[in-house]
Amino acid sequence: MIGTIQNIVPHLWYDKEAQEAAEYYASIFPDSKLTNVTTLHDTPSGDADLVSFELWGQKFMAINGGPYFKFNPSVSFFVNFDPSREKDASEKIVEVWNKLSEGGTVLMPLGQYPFSEKYGWIQDRYGLSWQLILTNPEGEERPAILPSFLFVGDQCGKAEEAIQFYISVFEHAKQGQIARYPQGMEPNKEGTIMFTEFMLENQWFAAMDSAENHPFSFNEAVSFMVYCDTQKEIDHYWDKLSAHPEAEQCGWLKDRYGMSWQIVPRGMDEMMSNGTPEQIAGVTKAFLKMKKFDLAELEKAYKEL
Repeated sequence: MIGTIQNIVPHLWYDKEAQEAAEYYASIFPDSKLTNVTTLHDTPSGDADLVSFELWGQKFMAINGGPYFKFNPSVSFFVNFDPSREKDASEKIVEVWNKLSEGGTVLMPLGQYPFSEKYGWIQDRYGLSWQLILTNPEGEERPAILPSFLFVGDQCGKAEEAIQFYISVFEHAKQGQIARYPQGMEPNKEGTIMFTEFMLENQWFAAMDSAENHPFSFNEAVSFMVYCDTQKEIDHYWDKLSAHPEAEQCGWLKDRYGMSWQIVPRGMDEMMSNGTPEQIAGVTKAFLKMKKFDLAELEKAYKEL
């Protein structure tokens, strides 16, 4: 991520614990900090805190949006502990695992697996899922933290199709390595995606299919904010990605695979971080009426105050 602008930012939905969770994560991961907290008044969820933070150099956003969505393992975050980058990677992975384990739930224990000397999958005290892995330093370098999509239920077997779709929609996009399920790994079908990585807007993501009987699927608890410089960009992503008109609200949309995205003007962060309380209130009032964001209307609402 060094030297590049992060155009896609994971957005985490909490009931009331956004700032508490951000501070907790920032205390666990290296090179991490809270960067901004803004309170939005009179939203459908009442007063909502928007929290911006960075974990190991990756930008995140969180909101106190009320008890409407709960995290589940359909979206998790891979954390790469790379011995070529961190001299004490093997010790650090254990340290981070132990901290995330406090009040958490182990999905796959930290241990040795065919693909890594040290790997584990954990749901933390807030329900957010993390996959910690000691990576092979011989491969191409990856960011410390990258989002991972798990295609389950009706979406199982669609990981490859979804990635090709996303690569067609986003700039600076490409397919990375692919590992497919071999024969004899039922219920997973031979040839579906056991693990793959892909790049969108110069950012790495991962994806997997799983035919196990999982009681969860993608939801709004984790969405991805796509920062746009122009109305043309906003229109492009909106038109390509939105597949459920009933889900369109305040810049949010849901794609054909059930993944939630927020298509937002880059300048909106500036408005919400540095505006006066009156300006923030004016922009909030304007965007709450919108489905797709109208950049000119938002700028007008900001400048009028």
